[in-house]
Amino acid sequence: MAVAVKMAQFMERASWIRKMFEEGARLKKIHGAENVFDFSLGDPNVPPPPAVRERLLDLVRNGPDNMHAYMPNAGIPETREALAAYLGREHGVSFKADHVILTCGAAGALNVGLKALLDPGDEVLVPAPYFVEYGFYADNHGGLLQVVPTRDDFTLDLEALDRAIGLKTKVVLINSPNNPTGQIYSSDSLNDLGEILDRKSRRHGRSLYLISDEPYRKIVYDGYTVPSIFQHYRNTVVVTSYSKDLSLPGERIGYAAVHPDAEDGPRLLGAMVLANRIMGFVNAPALMQRLIGGLLDQCVDVDIYRRKRDILYQGLRDAGYEVVKPPGAFYLFPRSPIPDDVAFVRLLQEENILVVPGSGFGGPGHFRIAYCVDDRVIEKAMPGFRRAIEKSQKGTT
Repeated sequence: MAVAVKMAQFMERASWIRKMFEEGARLKKIHGAENVFDFSLGDPNVPPPPAVRERLLDLVRNGPDNMHAYMPNAGIPETREALAAYLGREHGVSFKADHVILTCGAAGALNVGLKALLDPGDEVLVPAPYFVEYGFYADNHGGLLQVVPTRDDFTLDLEALDRAIGLKTKVVLINSPNNPTGQIYSSDSLNDLGEILDRKSRRHGRSLYLISDEPYRKIVYDGYTVPSIFQHYRNTVVVTSYSKDLSLPGERIGYAAVHPDAEDGPRLLGAMVLANRIMGFVNAPALMQRLIGGLLDQCVDVDIYRRKRDILYQGLRDAGYEVVKPPGAFYLFPRSPIPDDVAFVRLLQEENILVVPGSGFGGPGHFRIAYCVDDRVIEKAMPGFRRAIEKSQKGTT
């Protein structure tokens, strides 16, 4: 067999999200796109802020002659300086440009951070439910993903995290607002998590790092804010992208920021810059690096997503689903009416509704709905959601 055994095994476990997306393409050919209700992929459908197009056009017309040239492996200095100033305002911590590395999206930033931190056999703890690719990212660098449960409302179970941290733990990886639940971890819980990591680092004689994956940081509702993890623990790396808050998912532009007071911070940053090069990413696109430097305070119209959330949440509740109302991101993670979430997702497929089983996110018994779709899709799908739950109840009586 030409394909590596590990990759063959990974292909068998490949992302449910992509599987459902491909199923959607098949159903659309059969029934017509207007009759298939695809909630499988977290692909933003809200347009970028007008300032994005204006700045892009200005760069194309008036940018420097060397606009597309190579740059330092950490990124264009002017953009990193702008990001450092922005991070200082956002987090109340004094950053310098050297604390920021521009990357190919949040995925690139995560891989750069894990490459720099992990030795073979090190463990990465992640609260479940979690983004489906985390296990693959840990494996890329010899790490092992260890899953820790959260509470019924998807907030952190600090006692479970405390118990799970062992001698092989090197990284705790959190994602807030969370994909797939939309939950935001509170300032109190992050403070307690920081205290746990401090205590465990002293006990085990090795520095534990906290990586916070924050591409949905600005997609929040109802007066919620996302607390700064930098305020609660110093051995912290924040990774993010502009896929969601600027609706630029296809541009793959993001960054990693290391706490200015992180232990052995300069060496960690040096290792991350090296990883940015040797892993093949080399640099985020030059045009996108220049673009975001002038857009750091911009964001899409979040109220559009809030309206979609409210329509879908109320419709599901009225139909009989159990679902936690999310304060952020653009996902709902309802409980499956039957224990087998994959079987229930198939019932929804019979209604031409495409969602993703919670099992794929480490959250069995649930399913994920990405509501970054046209309002028409949500409204036309609601009768099918009702019929599916009615079918499931008949099957259990």
